[in-house]
Amino acid sequence: MKRHIIIFMLCLVLLGASAQQNKFNPQRFQAALEQHITREAKLTQKEAADFFPIYKELQAKQRALFQQAGRARWRKPATEAECRSAIEKQDNVDIQIKKLQKQYHQKFLKVISASKLYDVIKAEDQFHRQSIRKFTERMNSQRQRNHQSQPHR
Repeated sequence: MKRHIIIFMLCLVLLGASAQQNKFNPQRFQAALEQHITREAKLTQKEAADFFPIYKELQAKQRALFQQAGRARWRKPATEAECRSAIEKQDNVDIQIKKLQKQYHQKFLKVISASKLYDVIKAEDQFHRQSIRKFTERMNSQRQRNHQSQPHR
């Protein structure tokens, strides 16, 4: 669970950074994600038409929770009490996210089979991992180009 949250949050952060440097297109990213999920989970047109509106609802709710959690993640609080409070808040957000996922898994099971939902979950994770890998490779090659273009002293 935590791994999925961390991957998703990392993906959001990386994509946000990418948006500033490489003109990230959220619609194109979403379309690629949906295409990947549809292909990997072998969803029919009807299944995809029924599934993705619910999936988008879940994504919007998760994004709000990730943003709520993300505000506190980047700066270490100054005191022990503030650190404890930040940890507790993050734990509560993690629990909310897991409950939300469970709730939506039940909704998904009304429109697709359990085996297809399993494949959807796997495909989503795979897509985010591939996106992070591509982003990292692109950033590394960009750093190398920048390093090579700087005059040696």
